[in-house]
Parts: sequence; structure tokens; C-alpha cells
Amino acid sequence: MNKNKFINWLEKMGEAWIERDPQKAANLFSKDVEYYESVFDSPCGSWNEVLNLWKVVPINQNQVTFNFEIIALAKDFAVANFKVTRVILPTNKKQAIDGIFIIKLNNEGLCNYFKQWRSVKDL
Repeated sequence: MNKNKFINWLEKMGEAWIERDPQKAANLFSKDVEYYESVFDSPCGSWNEVLNLWKVVPINQNQVTFNFEIIALAKDFAVANFKVTRVILPTNKKQAIDGIFIIKLNNEGLCNYFKQWRSVKDL
């Protein structure tokens, strides 16, 4: 798969997170996505569960920044380091996140496999 497809997908993910738009975020995933919010949990059981995860973002986050760098690329998946800052609502506590995404995209450019590892630090 072309590196630009992964860059495009990650840019859209960042936009959705910054805009705190759950529908925009969920629309980046295929209906049959295997989505791991945490490596310790089972994957989401459906696309609607992915949407529900993202519905929390506008309620509990604000002032989001998002940056990424693709650090590995193979035929059908990419590994990206992402960095986020955000303010948690209603406490107004600022946080930084440094993490890793593994993403696979289908032929339509939708993510059908998503797994993340992240570390969160209060600032």
C-alpha cells in the first residue's frame, strides 16, 4: 500500500480528534474493523462500538493537538508514533499522550485493523 494513503488516513484521524467529531472519526473505519482501544481489552465488537468510544471525546476533551510520524511501513499496514495534547473536562487538567498505532487499510482506504499503545502524562 502507498505511504500517502496512510498519511492521508492519519491526517483525517487527527482532524477528527482535534474537531472532536465522533462521526468523522468512526467513518475512517470499515464496518468489519478489528479495533483495540487498549491492548489489554478485547477489540470492539462492532463499528457502532467504535462510534460510541468516540462519542465520549467531545464530552471529556478539549484543546486537542495531534501529530504523527510513520515509523514503519509494510505492504498492508503502517506503524505510526502519535503525540497528542489535550485538556480533560471538566477538571481542565492538561495531558500529553505519546503512543503507537498499528493500522491496516482496505482497498477503500478505510481502517480494518487498529491497535494502539499509549502512555499518558499529566502536565
